[in-house]
Amino acid sequence: MNGTLTELIGRTSLLGRIRERRAELALALRVTVAAVLSFAVSDVLHVPLPLWTVLTAVILTQATFGSSLKATIDYLAGTFFGAVYGGAVAIFVPQESELARAAVLALTVAPLALLGGLKPSFSTATFTGVLVLMVPQITHVSPLESSVYRIIEVAVGALAGLVASMVVFPTRAHNLLVEAAARMLELMAQAISELIAALTEGRDQAASPAFQDRIGEWLARSEALAAQARHERIGILAAKQQDPGPLLRTLLRLRHDLVIIGRAAAVPLPEVLQKRMGPALQRIAAIAAELLRDMADALLAGRQPPSLETFEANLEDFTKTFAGIRQDRLTVGLPVETVERIFALGFALEQLRDHLRDLHRYLRESANRS
Repeated sequence: MNGTLTELIGRTSLLGRIRERRAELALALRVTVAAVLSFAVSDVLHVPLPLWTVLTAVILTQATFGSSLKATIDYLAGTFFGAVYGGAVAIFVPQESELARAAVLALTVAPLALLGGLKPSFSTATFTGVLVLMVPQITHVSPLESSVYRIIEVAVGALAGLVASMVVFPTRAHNLLVEAAARMLELMAQAISELIAALTEGRDQAASPAFQDRIGEWLARSEALAAQARHERIGILAAKQQDPGPLLRTLLRLRHDLVIIGRAAAVPLPEVLQKRMGPALQRIAAIAAELLRDMADALLAGRQPPSLETFEANLEDFTKTFAGIRQDRLTVGLPVETVERIFALGFALEQLRDHLRDLHRYLRESANRS
């Protein structure tokens, strides 16, 4: 009985580890399929150097379809230009001596290296130009044949990589972006609760920098995924996927709102203001946190977002409370720095409302596409 239980636990643990590494395992399988497919096609087409075809497929099969497509476009552009230019130099410039061959090599490399420096998408042009120039001396083919074969090798490898990325456990950058954005919203929900608690209850704000750093890390990840997702929209997924730009801009603005609130919460409110503003701020924080979590769920599920009415109504109540504080001149006699933080807090909450409206609009449009 104990042996069976131990074996069951071991299997469960193994399955858990496999699920945790499913993205890495899927990538490994895609790369393997791309390599084998490119080798098989090279054999059918009698490509002289299938090594380059397989290497191209391995290099261009990346973590997401968007990144694979971007890498393929850049690699093909650089290869084509490098092959044409390198082949032209090899054909039309005499190479009758070692010195002449060195001069031809310099004439090939210098312009292509400059192009790669000016246009990173052409970074493979230099490598391709050198191959086209040097391979004929090894394989005893003409410079023209070397150029054509190089283009064929890369085209076959690139096509194999794209097919593998689309067919074998495909990973869309858009889906990863949605997950990263949802994680950001969940962190923002935790952050706003902690920040308002520090402001109204004098709670220790030591966790605030950690929250801000983690939100920043997820924002950076979202930016990278958004760039990949834009490339996915070039292809067959364009009609189904929404432009990630508005979502990314809204996330950035929401983060700025939390930064301003964090600065305002660096020191607790004076006692006289805590009694007047504290309850309203706590309600706003609780509602905003729940709203952000519900929006994260809506983003992941592709469903309509929750209503903003409760949040906006409570923010309106806070605005009236704040106006009453000013009317009663409760800020008179307070340090200038404290007054500035209070006004900054009011501004940040108004901005938060506007940016939540932007996010609500994006989620509504996204749900309508589903």
